[in-house]
Amino acid sequence: MSAQRLAPPAPAVPARTPVPSTTSPHAPAGAAPQGTLARRDERRLRIASLFVFVMLWQLGASLADSRTLPDPLAVLARIGAETASLALPGHLAVTLGRVAVAFAVAMLVGALIGMAMGRWRKVDAFLDAWLVLGLNIPALVTIILCYVWFGLNDWAAIVAVAINKIPTVIVTVREGARAVDPRLLEVARAYRLGRRTTFLRVYLPQLAPWLIAAARSGLSLIWKIVLVVELLGRSEGVGFQLNVFFQFFDITGILAYTLVFAGVVLAAEGWLLRPLERRLGAWRA
Repeated sequence: MSAQRLAPPAPAVPARTPVPSTTSPHAPAGAAPQGTLARRDERRLRIASLFVFVMLWQLGASLADSRTLPDPLAVLARIGAETASLALPGHLAVTLGRVAVAFAVAMLVGALIGMAMGRWRKVDAFLDAWLVLGLNIPALVTIILCYVWFGLNDWAAIVAVAINKIPTVIVTVREGARAVDPRLLEVARAYRLGRRTTFLRVYLPQLAPWLIAAARSGLSLIWKIVLVVELLGRSEGVGFQLNVFFQFFDITGILAYTLVFAGVVLAAEGWLLRPLERRLGAWRA
């Protein structure tokens, strides 16, 4: 009896690994991802917060004298009148220009010094006393000295603002530089990455959250110092105009300019810094 040849068994087909889904398994088809829903909830909460703020303002205005606390509609009408006369856009543009230049100078100089202090102990030890001194000198003293030394001009104003902000940037960036993972830098060296590639692809992404934190705190601090600088020694800008309104006890004008300037800062925070922070921190997810 001849041996019957058996056919070889068919090769086993490997099971397909399921691809993780970014949405909930019980979510209907076409549902928005969780991140989008969370951002929508945050947006609704911010709108609700602003609504509550306006309602409390209206309540306070109804209880107080209109000359002491004008209602939101009166301030809104004043914003429209100042905008139509081009006074508000002109002063706002001058102030924002000073804020932008001082912010850029403070971030650049402060980030470079902060990275150096966080990277090398000797540099940190040498500059630490200077840093403590810069953090404790009052902003008003720096402004007055810059006006005395450099004159009543825009460069003196910008230098005064930048000097007041640079120490806080240094402190934040220095802590970020100390928190950089050295193992990732060792991996970059093992793969023989160039210094430029290592800095841009390995070092800087780890430092990005600290840079964003320094930028956020810097923006909130710089525009306040710019207003003081303009109030003391400039002939244009939001700070100068607020001083004029103060001399005439014009609270409606003060609130109108303050709200517009604060609105611009909030817009920069919501449309520039917060999206930039999400994009730079996406690699951590």
